[in-house]
Amino acid sequence: MMQFLTRVLVRTNSLLEALYTTFKMRDLRVMASDPQEKLPESRRRARGFRLLPRTRTRGTRFFAYPSSMSITRDTRHKRRHTGGKRKAYRLKRKFELGRQPAATKIGEKRVHLVRVRGGNLKHRALRLDSGNFSWGSEAITRKSRILNVVYNASNNELVRTNTLVKNCIIQIDATPFKAWYEQHYGIALGKKKAQPKKVAAAPKKEGEAAAEAPAAPKTISHAQAARAKTRTLDNHIDEQFQAGRLYVCVSSRPGQSGRCDGYVLEGKELEFYLKKLAKKKSNK
Repeated sequence: MMQFLTRVLVRTNSLLEALYTTFKMRDLRVMASDPQEKLPESRRRARGFRLLPRTRTRGTRFFAYPSSMSITRDTRHKRRHTGGKRKAYRLKRKFELGRQPAATKIGEKRVHLVRVRGGNLKHRALRLDSGNFSWGSEAITRKSRILNVVYNASNNELVRTNTLVKNCIIQIDATPFKAWYEQHYGIALGKKKAQPKKVAAAPKKEGEAAAEAPAAPKTISHAQAARAKTRTLDNHIDEQFQAGRLYVCVSSRPGQSGRCDGYVLEGKELEFYLKKLAKKKSNK
């Protein structure tokens, strides 16, 4: 019995030795490599990063870049008033995100809905062709057609491309305001005062009565006449009515509200922008 067991053990050992020798031969053909260093335990997750996980040092701790170089509205990346750099003590946050500008153009109305923080909706206007504009001194508002962009204090490129943004100066069609003015005061705006031409009268024959055309009766009510007594109209606005275009300042945010509303320029503000436009025109 002992002899049988001995034989079995010898055979088993020989088999193991042969397998071990074969494994060593195969292992020699594989190039040796250094073992990878393990990362320390951390609560941060690498799913939001494009770069592979790496050893956290003082440099990589504060300068790990997100998967997409997103637009942020933070001020941590800006320098101090004294010119010194600020320490980056944290990464970007979701509530600091920004989005691509709408760059609203003049054209057939096209507004997209954007889902934003808190489940709210923003109306991103891509194209707009009209808006509601108020005439402050007359306390009225009318919907009018947008014609073009004439001035933008921030960037002349927005004027060249006719981009609608808040506080830009645009021109609108004056027809709705002209119609209201005529209805309210009984006075038609935009008509140039034609001087009467002197024509030599033909000699009348005796016994003939000169046929004269009867004057058109003016149908102006007492209310219109009373309003016309106290009305005042700026000369600059009267000139704009003659051209059929009014200068308007946009007070809404087309990229946020999906609307292009504003007010008619008057007084000192109108004079200021007229000087700017004249200066811009003379520089060309």
